[in-house]
Amino acid sequence: MRIDRAGWPFLAVPLGLAAASTALGRATGRSARLVVWPLLALSGYLAVFFRDPDRRCDVVPPASDEVLAPADGVVMVAGEPQPGVAPEGDWQQVSVFLSVVDVHVNRAPYRGQVTEHSYRPGSFLAAYRRESAHRNERSELWVRDGDRTVVFRQVVGVLARRIVTRVGVGAQVATGERIGLMKFGSRMDVFVPRECTVTVAEGQRVRGGETVIARWPAPR
Repeated sequence: MRIDRAGWPFLAVPLGLAAASTALGRATGRSARLVVWPLLALSGYLAVFFRDPDRRCDVVPPASDEVLAPADGVVMVAGEPQPGVAPEGDWQQVSVFLSVVDVHVNRAPYRGQVTEHSYRPGSFLAAYRRESAHRNERSELWVRDGDRTVVFRQVVGVLARRIVTRVGVGAQVATGERIGLMKFGSRMDVFVPRECTVTVAEGQRVRGGETVIARWPAPR
């Protein structure tokens, strides 16, 4: 199982403490199991949390009309944007809530050049609450491919306290490409123009880099 590099510092702490506790127990002749097992269990959870599995887009290039889910989770919004949440313009919104057991590696929902990137500090409200979309800390990316533009945001939650964004202005990204992650529970918002057809529904479970959440219309 591949683990995102951002997870190794978190894994190192409980593993190091477990190793130290084991060595101390041997030196003193005392059992360290009551300390070691919880630390190993925490390490196991962290390894699962920071897992980075391959997805369909890593093997088969997505079609040019497909907008893919940017992360694993449950669709909270599909269609009309929440009041005061969408960027300026006429958009449709798809928002995905990531629980603490979902894969937290984030992917670009659509291909193109990153034309804008902004970061805004904020609150740490629960990511499933509507107001978290405009009050919580977030990172926003605009991606343009010809006359097509998609906007997406990494939004932290009550447990997530750090956003990792590994692309910036000028970068070329592919549909489904890994672009970063969020640490411990969060949401991702994707905004597509009205001309796109949203293909998911609220309550639907999606997989990052695999589930098609919207489609561009066929060329005239």
